[in-house]
Amino acid sequence: MPNSKLFKGSLSTIILKLLDKEGKMYGYEITQKVKQLTHGKLKITEGALYPALHKLEAEGLLEVEVAKVQNRLRKYYKLTELGEKETVNRLAELEDFIRSMQQLVNPNWNIL
Repeated sequence: MPNSKLFKGSLSTIILKLLDKEGKMYGYEITQKVKQLTHGKLKITEGALYPALHKLEAEGLLEVEVAKVQNRLRKYYKLTELGEKETVNRLAELEDFIRSMQQLVNPNWNIL
């Protein structure tokens, strides 16, 4: 499933979930974690990641922390309090969507 439209529509929720689990992460770290968790099936490009991060920040769901690492500045993203609440909402919405899609893709024809 290489970078499908389905994945792109879920990108912000994926980012929020990772930050909820990990606390704070920088961009490249997010891309590598998704690659690792999906065994290389999903890869986030920088062209998709950074606009999503900036949008989440503009919505007040993320805040940026800058740290100097090996003489380079690195931006870490972490959830705001609003971001923590929104993560719960978006995950519930995504799980409900997945359940509905499973019912459509694999319906129980015996109850129809």
